Amino acid sequence: MKKLSWLRLSLSQLFLGFLLSWGIGTPARAVERLTLQLGPFQQSITVSDLERFAKTGELPRNLKPLSVIFTPRVQELLSQRLQLDPQMTDKVLQEWLRSPMSKQLLKTLGSAFPDTKIADLQAAISVAARQANGLSLVGVLRAIPGENVTIEATSLIGLALQFNPSYWQSEALGPLLRRELDVASPRFNPNLNPAELGTEPVEQRSLYLRDSQRNRFIPVDLYYAQNTQGPLVVMSHGFGADRRFLNYLAHHLASHGITVAALEHPGSNATWVSQASISDKPQDLMPASEFVDRPKDVSFLLDELAQRNQNFGELQGKFNPKQVVVIGHSLGGYTALALAGAELNLPALRQTCKSVVPLLQSPGEWLQCAATDLSKAPKIGDSRIVGAIILNPVVGQLFGETGLRKVRIPTITLASTEDAFTPAITHQLEPFQQLGGNKYLITAVGATHLSVGNPENLAQQITLLRERTGEEVEPLRQLVRGVSLAFIKQFTPEAVTYQPFLSPIYAQSLSTPKLALRINRELPSSISQWLKFAAKSQKN
Repeated sequence: MKKLSWLRLSLSQLFLGFLLSWGIGTPARAVERLTLQLGPFQQSITVSDLERFAKTGELPRNLKPLSVIFTPRVQELLSQRLQLDPQMTDKVLQEWLRSPMSKQLLKTLGSAFPDTKIADLQAAISVAARQANGLSLVGVLRAIPGENVTIEATSLIGLALQFNPSYWQSEALGPLLRRELDVASPRFNPNLNPAELGTEPVEQRSLYLRDSQRNRFIPVDLYYAQNTQGPLVVMSHGFGADRRFLNYLAHHLASHGITVAALEHPGSNATWVSQASISDKPQDLMPASEFVDRPKDVSFLLDELAQRNQNFGELQGKFNPKQVVVIGHSLGGYTALALAGAELNLPALRQTCKSVVPLLQSPGEWLQCAATDLSKAPKIGDSRIVGAIILNPVVGQLFGETGLRKVRIPTITLASTEDAFTPAITHQLEPFQQLGGNKYLITAVGATHLSVGNPENLAQQITLLRERTGEEVEPLRQLVRGVSLAFIKQFTPEAVTYQPFLSPIYAQSLSTPKLALRINRELPSSISQWLKFAAKSQKN
């Protein structure tokens, strides 16, 4: 367990990122020179020197004494830019100024520049955000008022390390999603509450299966009631997690008569990760074959349960293996999409991964590149899958721009705006636009990657990335319980009764001031415009 915690700590250090929040105003006079301190050593440089280094990687003569700090990796960090749609910049600035992340950023900048007023830092970020070539750390430095500003060299590098454009863009979208997806009347008075436990006593049983053809040992936890109905639900956990990550949801569904099988993927579970090596290559942490084996684990499980469903015994008649809904979190979301018919696009992925630098990308963007070692895109869809609930999925460029159109079954996608592992824009919102079939999007403004998991299961996990997993995000778990049950009930004669719980008004009724919850069938044009702009800026 100590080794696993150390691994998670190391990964978190690699991928630490946070949101920039902006103020309105213009600094009186922009700084032209910086005095960098490194222990007793001081060196005065111009901001133009730093900008030149960011663009070319060449160190000016006066920066060469600091070459131990200004490495090629730091040059890549300093060159990162966030592009904003000019038509939305003012709205975003005003919204973010009110956000908790604004206070976090200003505190960090205030520590680095203790002699600069908060109002001046706000104004500097505001000016930098409006630059035609995008927001960058160098742009912020250039806009800070004063003739000469002193900063410790390691603090400067630390600020550069925290710039992650894909994460910022998802964070930037949060306030707009909150407002644009708002429904006029949030009052909701249903006759039943799908988030409450059902009346059926729940039985739980563990199976340990072996796929002899692939030499895979697959643990499975079954949750079922005496009286079963509807599709079989299969749960697929995320990278480095286990089959108990969503056990609260499994128990909830079983109490309503839905049989659930939560399996564990041996090539990407917590045990595997604790024994893996760490490098800048994702294949050293997870083999490319896992992108094929995970969906095959589910298909193998369905074959096994089909046999046990017919055999005499306690499990006879408990499964409906011909009608299956897959619920997947993170890498489990990829698993669900692959089973639903989404096709990998390896040429597009390889092109993307040529420029991937671990320190500059989120974990999801980095981890997807493990799949580039596959020789060809496999056919791993399973016709028994009739629906998919994908929670904070790893998608990125795995399916290119067309692979998700092959998905024709009903889906629900969860996007969390403060997810630093799988940023919402590239892993949920853009993919949602590409999905075929009848689809829903849950947006959790203020939630993080692990917010949807069972808090008890997460208690042993250590991460330096900010996660919200306690009581403050319980409304999200309540929504997931209610919406998941309502979605699954659409495959039963009770579909009409549960349809209202797939509506915007139900999700918003569970919102809190710190956690805005929305559910929609499509995104408004203003959000689609933002996504197109973000996609264009990433390609440029």
